[in-house]
Amino acid sequence: MENSEGVKIESTVVTEEPLISALDIALFVVIITVAYFWYFKRDKQSSSSEKKPYTIQPSSLSSIEQTSNSPFIKKLKSTGRSLVVFYGSQTGTAEEFAGRIAKEGARYKMKGMVADPEECDMADLVEMKEIQKSLAIFCIATYGEGDPTDNAMDFYEWLQNGDADLEGLNYAVFGLGNKTYEHYNEIAIYIDQRLEELGATRVHEIGLGDDDANIEDDFVSWKEKLWESVCSHYGIEETGEESNIRQYKLVDCSEVLPERIFSGEISRLKSYENQRFPFDVKNPYLSKIAVNRELHKSGDRSCMHIEFDIDGSKMRYDTGDHVAVYPKNSSELVDKIGELLNADLDAVFSLLNTDEESSKKHPFPCPCTYRTALTYYLDITSNPRTHIMKELIEYASDPKDQEKLKLMASSTPEGKKEFHEWILRDNRNIVHILEDLPSVKPDLDHLCELLPRLQCRYYSISSSPKVYPKSIHITAVLVNYTTPTNRVNKGVATNLLAQLLPTNDELPQPTIPIYIRRSQFRLPPKSQTPIIMIGPGTGLAPFRGFIQERDYARKGGREIGEMVLYFGCRKKDEDFIYENESQEYVANGTLTKLHLAFSRDQPEKKYVTHLLEQNADELWNIIGEKSGHLYVCGDARSMAKDVHSIIVKVVMEKGQMTNSQALNYVKKMEQQKRYSADVWS
Repeated sequence: MENSEGVKIESTVVTEEPLISALDIALFVVIITVAYFWYFKRDKQSSSSEKKPYTIQPSSLSSIEQTSNSPFIKKLKSTGRSLVVFYGSQTGTAEEFAGRIAKEGARYKMKGMVADPEECDMADLVEMKEIQKSLAIFCIATYGEGDPTDNAMDFYEWLQNGDADLEGLNYAVFGLGNKTYEHYNEIAIYIDQRLEELGATRVHEIGLGDDDANIEDDFVSWKEKLWESVCSHYGIEETGEESNIRQYKLVDCSEVLPERIFSGEISRLKSYENQRFPFDVKNPYLSKIAVNRELHKSGDRSCMHIEFDIDGSKMRYDTGDHVAVYPKNSSELVDKIGELLNADLDAVFSLLNTDEESSKKHPFPCPCTYRTALTYYLDITSNPRTHIMKELIEYASDPKDQEKLKLMASSTPEGKKEFHEWILRDNRNIVHILEDLPSVKPDLDHLCELLPRLQCRYYSISSSPKVYPKSIHITAVLVNYTTPTNRVNKGVATNLLAQLLPTNDELPQPTIPIYIRRSQFRLPPKSQTPIIMIGPGTGLAPFRGFIQERDYARKGGREIGEMVLYFGCRKKDEDFIYENESQEYVANGTLTKLHLAFSRDQPEKKYVTHLLEQNADELWNIIGEKSGHLYVCGDARSMAKDVHSIIVKVVMEKGQMTNSQALNYVKKMEQQKRYSADVWS
């Protein structure tokens, strides 16, 4: 008879056979062979994975030959380039700045390339010295609470843990930050100092861009002085050649099959039709809108409570996380661009990088229609930067329009003033510019190359997964405002969300792409730890999740610590969001105290900061005597700073400390994650 694998099995023993048959020997040889290859393959992989670029091997000929296969070094050497610009970018601005620097390198006989540190073996910076007159520039953003951007994390950790000899590496650093945050440009400053510690030569002093003021102005001013330093350091002169060279070339894709054309997907073609877990920044989940209701009771403003359905997605979130929402531009603005430029928005095209060595072949998913690019991929509502003004000059047929663009593109005091007033103060986007300078008619494909990518919008999650495991809640204020030119600007994401209203069960529900971004904004590990939450307006959002989670624990029989909430809004009868919920939590004992400030319900304005000062004893009792946690969510520019000052003052007075001691105490709270902020500017 035969078993299921077709191997014959004798039912009885008829004759004596050797202890080890030929079949046994054959099976033994197969097993040994498989084990041999498995062992050595595993050993090779393990050895490879252990060789993280934290240390640099001696630069012998053999080691150089091995490492020269790394992408950026190989490309530099094989293409005769001497300039590489790395970027650490979360929203695309640092990447944009890096591209502008690399492009301008041609004016100084330095052929450049842009590189993503996440895609490079940064240990190979040691080989930069082998390239004559080489230069590495780093455009690095600081993200969150003094963190590196996602794509710069490995490089940052390599610098922290490594001891590479970078002597001979010439470098410069430009940081992108925001002064309203405590850790202003912390990552860029660290990288600048650490490179010097490892022996590299700083060609130009670090530039610190402030996004709370005018980061474009900061960048342009630093860039001009950078090239002066480069010329001095290398003994070179500017060629005088303009750098208005196209980075991408237009490809007609009218013959491409419809199933090969992108229609709004972030990365993978047809990803919204064929969803695949895991979901992230490049692969968002197309979520149904389960609930969309108004939270304001009256008034001319709107605040929405929205619930995203994640049932069946395998997505998991923690209380305090953020959800990223991918918006799209309004069809009205998109159609306006087509009308102003007399362009066929439904023509299918592709933009292909003229640099064949670049890892970035297209500026956005291609091929697609112009309508798709302007709707899903390009930012047409923000204020364009000066380099776009410069590129538009050649398309102006009216001398007056041409001179205006030249002035705004220049770095003269008059030019900076004009750009600040006409673009920033008057809040003009590219549509407004094309309307107000009617002779400017850029090629649409060139405009698509120039405009920055449309970025996702982040919202604090206002629910707990313990209570709502199959949905994600957000609390969002509808953004609409009138500009000085009497135009109405609308928030891209919130105005889209306002239109996505759930229908009855018989009709398809509206959807929107989302993914979850992890946060450090977390409840204490022990449910008994007392906490204070300060969240005026939509700053209440994450605390709604905190309260839900503690309430869930209480109902489950667990002991919970004190929960004190400070909430403020304009008027109690107008914009007191989640009022009934909050009062219920007070009634059942989950919320120990609810301190309310309604700024416009009395002659003198009253804010949560006033209440904090009044309740100094309670504040110190929780954060000082009981080692509780304090959380702040909301406006970083004023509210969060005022809260910080009050906390320091209370620690001084109630803790009987000097100003220096109080500052150190609060700093230690932050380090211990007992003082956390989820703020925006």
